[in-house]
Amino acid sequence: MATSYKKESFIKRSNLMDNQFLDVNSLPRMPISPFDEDYTIPQKYDERPDLLAYQLYESSRLWWVFALRNLDTIQDPIRDFKAGITIKLPSAETVNNFLGR
Repeated sequence: MATSYKKESFIKRSNLMDNQFLDVNSLPRMPISPFDEDYTIPQKYDERPDLLAYQLYESSRLWWVFALRNLDTIQDPIRDFKAGITIKLPSAETVNNFLGR
């Protein structure tokens, strides 16, 4: 049984156990870039990383990028994405390189 994931999925490189279940997933590391920007989350994106991902990367499916780049700040990728919190925003180029685009 071959399993494939969308190119935007962070689990696309995960191994399968018994060809059925995902193995323990080691989260990939989002590379740090000198082009990363400090960004204070405004109220309109409170608990909505999908909306910011769409605005920045033209895909709401890339919501997880913020959690991977800000592991020290964002534990829960939805609930910790709060207005007033300052995070690092990876550049579109960094995200595209990470995805192999």
